[in-house]
Amino acid sequence: MKSYTDLEQSKILAELLPLESADMHYVMVDTENKTYSAGLSNYIGILPSLPCWSLAALLKCIGKIKPQVYTPILFLSEGKWILQFVEYGHGNVCEVSCNNPVDACYEMILKLSELKML
Repeated sequence: MKSYTDLEQSKILAELLPLESADMHYVMVDTENKTYSAGLSNYIGILPSLPCWSLAALLKCIGKIKPQVYTPILFLSEGKWILQFVEYGHGNVCEVSCNNPVDACYEMILKLSELKML
């Protein structure tokens, strides 16, 4: 199962989310071939790096959006991960379905950004 955002997702999320919300980084390990390695690293600030987010960090970001009004609900149904963003008393604001929970959170953040809710 996917543990954190991939490089392309991380590049986009770095433009949408506060960088301090990331709990991991891709560190460039080969500057000639622009090869990155993900993880917690002592080389942040020394080598070029890009923040990336684990599932827990993504859910934390989504959960901070007006927590008295909205709640994220993530569940597995028929082999797909479904993430709903629900308004108390009114039902779904939006919903995404993906093969893994990290991708579902990523897609939800894109949707919430489009709706100007981030």
